[in-house]
Amino acid sequence: MFGLYLLLAFLGGVAVMFQVGVNSQLRNWVGHSVFAAFISFSIGALVLFFYILIQRVPWPDWSKTWQAPWWVWLGGALGAFYVWTTIVVAPKIGTAALMSLVVTGQMLISLTLDHFGLLGLARHPVNVWRLLGVLLLLLGVALIRGK
Repeated sequence: MFGLYLLLAFLGGVAVMFQVGVNSQLRNWVGHSVFAAFISFSIGALVLFFYILIQRVPWPDWSKTWQAPWWVWLGGALGAFYVWTTIVVAPKIGTAALMSLVVTGQMLISLTLDHFGLLGLARHPVNVWRLLGVLLLLLGVALIRGK
């Protein structure tokens, strides 16, 4: 079962890279990066809605849902920012440099979230090996950029 999760993570990464390219091209057709991101999210929302209907996923208990902390509602806004950023940046610096910087940013914030146990996540303190990993990622960004 663990192998399935590894495969899904890998395929998710593949899908993200196709998404970057597809959305960047969509921008060329619709004329603006924000419209491209909006269309991308709208189609994604429709796909999820139809999945919910087809799979008969039970609706949440809305009275409980509305009691969630304010910050749990930011996921869509953060996703929109990410998609818009990739649409704008990929054509300028290339997908390899973009993704190396995205992964580096993800690792830096992941270390912070893990170390302090933020957002309700379990604590995993920073150690020398984790810091070395981030330094190697930064070196990778420099090598991929060719500078």
